[in-house]
Amino acid sequence: MTCVSAVDFLKNSQVEAIMGPLTTAETEFVAYLCNRSQVPLLSFSATSPSISPTHLPFFVRANLNDSSQSVPIAAFIQHFGWRQAVPIYEESVFGSGIIPSLVDTLQSIGTMIPDRVVIPTEASNDHIDDKLHRLMTLQTRVFVVHMLPELASRLFLRVQALGMMSAEYVWIVTNSVADVLDLLDQSVVNAMEGVIGFRQYIALTDEVKSFSQRFKERFRQDNLVSEVADPTIYLLWAYDAVWALAMANEMVKETSPNFVIPQHSNLLTDLSTIGVSQTGPKLLNAILSTTFGGLAGNFRLVDGQLQLVALEIVNVVGKGARRIGFWTPDEGIIRDISARDSSDNDNFFRSIIWPGDSTVPPKGWVEPTNGEVLRIAVPVKTGFTEFVNVSKMAQKDVSTSTITGYCIDVFKSVLERLPYAVPYEFVTISVDSYNNLVYKVYQKKFDAVVGDVTIRANRTNYVEFTMPYTESGVSMIVPLRPDSSQSIWIFLKPLTPKLWLHSLAFFIFTGFVVGIIEWKNQEFRGTPSQRFGIIFYFAFSTLVFAHKEKLESNLSRFAVIIWVFVVLILTSSYTASLTSMLTVQKLQPSITNINQLLKQSEHVGYQHGSFVKELLLKLGFEESKLRNLTTVDGYDEALAKGSANGGVAAIFDEIPYLKVFLSQFCDKYAIVGPTYKTDGFGFVFPRGSPLLQDMSRAVLSLTEGDEMTLIEKKWFGASETCSSTRTSLSSSRLEFDGFKGLFIITGAVSGVMLLSYLSMRIYNATVEAMMIRAYQAVKANLSWYFIIFLFARRKVQPGELVLTLAEGQPGSSEVHDGNQVEGIHQRRLSGKNPITGDQPGPSENHDITELPGPSRLPEDHDRIHQE
Repeated sequence: MTCVSAVDFLKNSQVEAIMGPLTTAETEFVAYLCNRSQVPLLSFSATSPSISPTHLPFFVRANLNDSSQSVPIAAFIQHFGWRQAVPIYEESVFGSGIIPSLVDTLQSIGTMIPDRVVIPTEASNDHIDDKLHRLMTLQTRVFVVHMLPELASRLFLRVQALGMMSAEYVWIVTNSVADVLDLLDQSVVNAMEGVIGFRQYIALTDEVKSFSQRFKERFRQDNLVSEVADPTIYLLWAYDAVWALAMANEMVKETSPNFVIPQHSNLLTDLSTIGVSQTGPKLLNAILSTTFGGLAGNFRLVDGQLQLVALEIVNVVGKGARRIGFWTPDEGIIRDISARDSSDNDNFFRSIIWPGDSTVPPKGWVEPTNGEVLRIAVPVKTGFTEFVNVSKMAQKDVSTSTITGYCIDVFKSVLERLPYAVPYEFVTISVDSYNNLVYKVYQKKFDAVVGDVTIRANRTNYVEFTMPYTESGVSMIVPLRPDSSQSIWIFLKPLTPKLWLHSLAFFIFTGFVVGIIEWKNQEFRGTPSQRFGIIFYFAFSTLVFAHKEKLESNLSRFAVIIWVFVVLILTSSYTASLTSMLTVQKLQPSITNINQLLKQSEHVGYQHGSFVKELLLKLGFEESKLRNLTTVDGYDEALAKGSANGGVAAIFDEIPYLKVFLSQFCDKYAIVGPTYKTDGFGFVFPRGSPLLQDMSRAVLSLTEGDEMTLIEKKWFGASETCSSTRTSLSSSRLEFDGFKGLFIITGAVSGVMLLSYLSMRIYNATVEAMMIRAYQAVKANLSWYFIIFLFARRKVQPGELVLTLAEGQPGSSEVHDGNQVEGIHQRRLSGKNPITGDQPGPSENHDITELPGPSRLPEDHDRIHQE
């Protein structure tokens, strides 16, 4: 269908839907007309993202959007680690449509686009050769081709003729070429040997096989040819689009067109006479909601276009394409779509034949023939040449520079880890300030800076840094001096105050527990003050294992055993720590903190050109008290003189420099005080540099490996222990946390023993009380039984019953009242036994005081007789 045909259909035939056209340019024009007349347009050939249902609602894409290939192509490039790629596309709406999506996707995975090649659709072979020669000058060898088959065929014939199908190249084509590989001339296919292609995956179902067979037979009959290729994906899309339109039309059930013709008096063009369909919106909604299993896969439209299910990755080998893998939106690259959970997918691809019949994946880059060379600035240093050393050499009256050092070796090792070559040249420069050196990169006088440049926040306002490759931080170094005097309280230093307090508390607690458990022990008896004295003496005597009190309870013995074990460990550790303090610690730093320097108004030093000067001014130092130093020997000389003799009392510098200095003078100086955070050394690049991300990744890879250790050992020597002086500065005091477990154990054991003792005491008291009550109850019952027995035998007179009861029970006040007690006492005063009436014997006590009050015994006798 052409644009003229579309206008005729809309104006004269008033069609309700249109399918086609074949080209993207024609489709864009027809889509505008259909959107104006509200007639659905189904396209099975226009794949360019430049035509979108978002802007043209009545445009329905019954095929795949070209931008859907961007992510699979980027995943393929990322899988092989290629860091650069060049798009090659035709100069048309179709060709340029995929480029924004492709470039954005590649850059999102860190792949740079060093160039883009646009070829006109009617370009001559010479013009194509000029474009290819320009590609040969680049270092990248990964190319993504997106153009129609006619221009792509001419391109690959010229590629083969220029020798660009060798083993170092990678050629990737989109579905516009991969879908029609079987229709290309065999000479073109031979020229594409080793090319990688992406196309929609079509499952060979029975319906697809039947359609393919019918299509071939019909094509032979109509064109009188013997060989017919399988139908392309475009034919399957067209077939599915026809079915979708037919099903939607059945849903709408409109039998006649219904157009509203605009009424205008002045119609300037034929387009102005095209009416507006009244059934078009209904038909569009029906098409968008139609779903079925088509030949090209599941037909389902989302946002007006077909959705990608799976892409087939093919390799051009021999006479056609060979499948090597798949890509799906959910799983990415897989080897076999029919066994997604199989371990075979771990191999990702079947064997690939690359250009030049190579089976080894190309590295994707070569040394450029005329690429730009990076001009890298290197600062000239007079001190600390271990980091950067620029030495002049005279050769035939020409002075050349030899640049070496730790930073230089790190930079070269990082470049070797990049997946492409970076041509560069070092340019030495003398600077007074590293800030000025960094600013020259911002002014584009240099492309980068390599050296001992610290990452600082103010510098990132102009340039960007790679990840740091050295230790960070600024600290202070001071001289060591002999420890001339020992404190009279040095015996308290082995233990921290917290440990002293906890130890004292557990001594008291253990003595308290033993005192309670051994409360009835004769050796712990005495007045309250004596008891407390014995308890504390016993507890603290365990310190020297001199406790002599014998313990009677197994509970207290077990608690003391655990406590003695804790005391043994505590005293042993104390002895070792005190010995170390008295015998090892012979040196101490002359300055311990920065406040001491400020208070005494001491002179301090810093390295020439370093940002440390700004830091010292912020810390409160006067600029007149700062000394500019350069070399390692200069550091030693200034510290040896001291602040009073024209030197310095301390030097502030970054940790890497201080370590280099201490590697030579570790027995004279030490790092003390806090460490002020910085971000270490990094390589400097302009803002937005394409090298920055890859360089940072390579720096991380280097610092995590063993090669970095070898570089440090080469320039700084082996990291050896710096004599006993270095270790003497570390604290040898014993912390509470180191003994917390022991205190928890002894505290828990003593607590359990105390609770066990108290539980036993409560239990024994309860049982004893119960036994007393039971004994009293049994005794009372036996007395009653005995009296009843006597009364039954007439051995007891009724008048004597009360007396017998009173004599036979304990607590007689519970059995009789006060008058009965008076009667009993009167009988005792009479000298007779209250029951037998006998006179008391010589051993009986007659010294009994008479109880006052009248006797009520006769009345009691009468009451008993009545009962």
